[in-house]
Amino acid sequence: MFLNNRRCSVYDKRPTYCRQFPYHFYVSDRIKIELDLSCRGVWTGKGVDATSDVTDIVRKADRRLMEVLRDASSVYNEFYSNCKEAGVMNNLSEIRKSVSSELNNFMDLQYLGNVMESSVEEQCMSLENMVRREVDIEEIEEAARESALGSMTSEDPLSVPVYCDEKWQWNLFMASGSRIEWKILDDDGDIKDEGKFDSKDVPFTVPDASGSEVMKEYISILNQRDSFAGNVFCMMDEFGYEDDMANAYYGAMSVTVLDVMWRASMLDHLMKVGKGSNGIREAIIFFDMDRLDAPTIGAFV
Repeated sequence: MFLNNRRCSVYDKRPTYCRQFPYHFYVSDRIKIELDLSCRGVWTGKGVDATSDVTDIVRKADRRLMEVLRDASSVYNEFYSNCKEAGVMNNLSEIRKSVSSELNNFMDLQYLGNVMESSVEEQCMSLENMVRREVDIEEIEEAARESALGSMTSEDPLSVPVYCDEKWQWNLFMASGSRIEWKILDDDGDIKDEGKFDSKDVPFTVPDASGSEVMKEYISILNQRDSFAGNVFCMMDEFGYEDDMANAYYGAMSVTVLDVMWRASMLDHLMKVGKGSNGIREAIIFFDMDRLDAPTIGAFV
């Protein structure tokens, strides 16, 4: 209601929720500020200085952040205690180092398939010593499609991910089974049909050399996010601490990479964004808000 030609008419007096965007304050056993890469503005290198902007927000919310930190730290301590009792505790720093050293391999579909298989079959897997075997590419592509469709499956347009495209249009994708309805949310808040298609008709493609570089940068960012680890921990808790922390983390990272690749394939199929750096960047813009909205055992403030 405050938009005027895509400009905020109350920008200088916008509420805290708007002022915080695109910063996400994630609280685990520490406080981490993470940047929402779904915001197209963060890719331009223009705008306000993020450090000073965030510092001001933290100063104003200091008391609230410390209160949440106490509660979240208690939850994290309980989680670590449960992991040790179940025998699935691992060193998160070492897990992250392993992902960093294997970045190039995370662009290989066969490698991703091997990681996902090992995360299920082995008691405590290692990326460095993982047995490499032939994996059915069609099964990997199906896993990528199912992961991407998961967040799009809803009958409520306001519950599905929003993709702000290069023309600044708000695109909504609503999946039912394998079918996807493509809708546009206009400036007046009205939802208009753009078309329907079968997700199985989307050719799955992998990034080219330039796209792989952007994808690897994104994996590095995810690998540093406490909220990504918090989501892995949340899944471990949900499934009763059956999997080692390393297995859960590596499996989640592999599924995430496949999800982004499939979204890039869909956007290229519909909008011809390509499979290079631009196409992968657009897929990340489409995906990252979903990633930050994933359930965690910590808290967003």
